[in-house]
Amino acid sequence: MTYPIKTLLKTIFCCLAPVLLNGFNFSFSIPTGELALGSGKFSDPVPNPEGTYRIKTVVVDAGHGGHDPGCLGGHYKEKNIALAIAKAVAEQMNNRYPGIKVILTRDDDTFIPLYERAAIANRNNADLFISIHCNYMPGSKATKGTETYVMGLHTAEHNLDVAKRENESIFLEENYEKNYDWDPNSPEGHIMLSMYQNAYLEQSILLASKIEGKFGGAERKSRGVKQAGFVVLKETTMPSI
Repeated sequence: MTYPIKTLLKTIFCCLAPVLLNGFNFSFSIPTGELALGSGKFSDPVPNPEGTYRIKTVVVDAGHGGHDPGCLGGHYKEKNIALAIAKAVAEQMNNRYPGIKVILTRDDDTFIPLYERAAIANRNNADLFISIHCNYMPGSKATKGTETYVMGLHTAEHNLDVAKRENESIFLEENYEKNYDWDPNSPEGHIMLSMYQNAYLEQSILLASKIEGKFGGAERKSRGVKQAGFVVLKETTMPSI
């Protein structure tokens, strides 16, 4: 693994960790404690206030895998980078907070259908779902930075293009027509998908905003929080990014 990728892994975890591990309050009240999202500072767990809910399970999803390489750049494949990041995040969370169950949707170079990734989170009653991907910008080597997506209506053509590219993994699934209630071949289908409103949209936006804020605070370029129609996010029944 080359130095730039090591730097990428370190940066992403350093930005995710303060958010995921230190005090994040959803509208249904997740307190500062074992899995926190809010203060941005590492601290010891505090007693769980009566009547509040503590995050117990987080699912970390490494995008693509197997015969689906994802984006290609030089000698790198998105599927490998996403898996390395997912493993690093899961390892650090397990080490720091053993009371939290961290589940990887894949831990090797395996192809997992989009609907099954969400199903893994749903079956395990996950409190958070984080899907990790690496995008590319056609025709531009200067573009860089992070962007965190939540389910929703795209407000820019770029957002729609990213969602379409990620949703194309559907076509690599066997009998994909039976697994989804919309037509991935139809432009209208993508628009209808993006208009789907997840019940946890508000919490997802809050989580995404805090993560992007940490990237900006680490002097890394943050491209902000964006919305688009991602199949893997549509199927989840918890806050998801």
